[in-house]
Amino acid sequence: MDGSVASAEQLSAALLALEDQVVSDVEGCHAAAVEIERLAEPLNDEALLARARLCAASLRLRAGDVAATRAIHTLLEWALQHGDKLLQARAHNACSNVARLAGDSAKRLEHALSAVELLDGTATDYMQVSHRLRLAEALALNGTMDAARPRFRQAEQLARELGQWELLTVVLNNWAYNEFTAGEFARSEQVARRLLAHAAERGVELDPAYLDTIGGIQVENGQYAEAERTMRLCIERCEAGFTDNADDMAEYQLTMARVQRGLGEPDRAQESLALSRALCAERDLPEVMVRVHLEQAELYAARGDHAAAFAEHKLSFAAREALYMKERQARAQTRQVMFETAEAREEAERFREQARRDPLTGLRNRRYADEELPALITNDPDLVVAIADVDHFKRINDTLSHDTGDQVLVQVAKLLETGLAATAPEGFVARLGGEEFVLVLPATQVSAAISALDEIRRTVEEFGWHDITGDLPVTISAGVAGVKESGPRSQSAALSAADRNLYAAKRAGRNRVVAGTPPERRPRAYRDRDEP
Repeated sequence: MDGSVASAEQLSAALLALEDQVVSDVEGCHAAAVEIERLAEPLNDEALLARARLCAASLRLRAGDVAATRAIHTLLEWALQHGDKLLQARAHNACSNVARLAGDSAKRLEHALSAVELLDGTATDYMQVSHRLRLAEALALNGTMDAARPRFRQAEQLARELGQWELLTVVLNNWAYNEFTAGEFARSEQVARRLLAHAAERGVELDPAYLDTIGGIQVENGQYAEAERTMRLCIERCEAGFTDNADDMAEYQLTMARVQRGLGEPDRAQESLALSRALCAERDLPEVMVRVHLEQAELYAARGDHAAAFAEHKLSFAAREALYMKERQARAQTRQVMFETAEAREEAERFREQARRDPLTGLRNRRYADEELPALITNDPDLVVAIADVDHFKRINDTLSHDTGDQVLVQVAKLLETGLAATAPEGFVARLGGEEFVLVLPATQVSAAISALDEIRRTVEEFGWHDITGDLPVTISAGVAGVKESGPRSQSAALSAADRNLYAAKRAGRNRVVAGTPPERRPRAYRDRDEP
């Protein structure tokens, strides 16, 4: 583009071409967005400049630059302040991707829902389809394929009606993949057949990634001969440069190994698997390597070498644990944003309910507690809050596994919720994060709350943990505080008082309920619960 003559209208059109396309060349598109941003700066068109910056930041994020997160959230704030609905929708869509990379499925769903709610008659055809696709994917990630399926169907129908043929390919591929990962192999095959029919009708040469999706579905449906043809074409196209991501070849060789094992050709399968393993080691692909170990175990078992299969399973477990820890450490918290609109309010509320649930335990989450507590504290002078914490939880994770730790959290959550319902049915339990929970008891005397929490504590202690943790005991400590005793009535004051009492319970030996600890003279820094 000739920067000396580029007008705001020309730059806007060039930017729209970047915003509304299925991006394959991320680096090239990012460079183009940065150039548009540079040319827009002297024009004093803030809206155009904000769009260019959001486009560039979104592409940076896709390229793996997590520092782009801050720019995306800043631009969302700008769009809100200036009432730019279309930019808000695009920013929410980008924030949904941020949350996906952060492993925060609730926030991913919330942002995806907001992006769809903000669509109106001024939204482009591409946005109408792509934002609904992002919402469908977020619902699928939350384990609700029954809710996701109508959204996928709506995105497919809109893509056909609006002539968004390239985007239709993405919709069908992603729908098939999500049905596949949900274990709905028959449904995934139906969608994959529509993808193949669409490609044939439109003369589309499917990218290797799409062919890999189809090949994996064919494997799970026992169609090994068809899968081999699909994967041969997939690998040929990858080698011919149909994709810019060379890391994908590790995935394709792994799928081919599964195909060849299904065909009863273990030697060829081993060759393909060795290629995948080498690429994983060369390019540092830990997630694929976990599945390489599992496939190697299957190959050993098929040959009757069960000792080697068991050893490979152990390697897979160790690799999975290392990957799990890496992902946990890499998670970044995104800022909490809520946007209400009148469109589809009833359906939106149902989705929002999912966004305010902890996906592991099913309890309310911290977002819900932050929304509900201020009003409860203001309106109920007899409200009691308690913070409960699983004792020595780190030891459970370290000694057994994080999967066992998750099982413990799920069971403790059930016991807390059941126990609270018997005492304060109008209250709620929420998981604050990690092994920490908050219990809210409306219209309750502190003495009654202490008795109720102590009964819950005993229930946790006496539960039959042996099948989950073996000889390791599971207990909880709790700090209880009435809002009247926490100075100025506020959420932070009430939770600080409960946290102070929890700390006293930990110092006193754990497995107990404490209330009434006087404030310390100096603020105490938040600490690891497993510290003495």
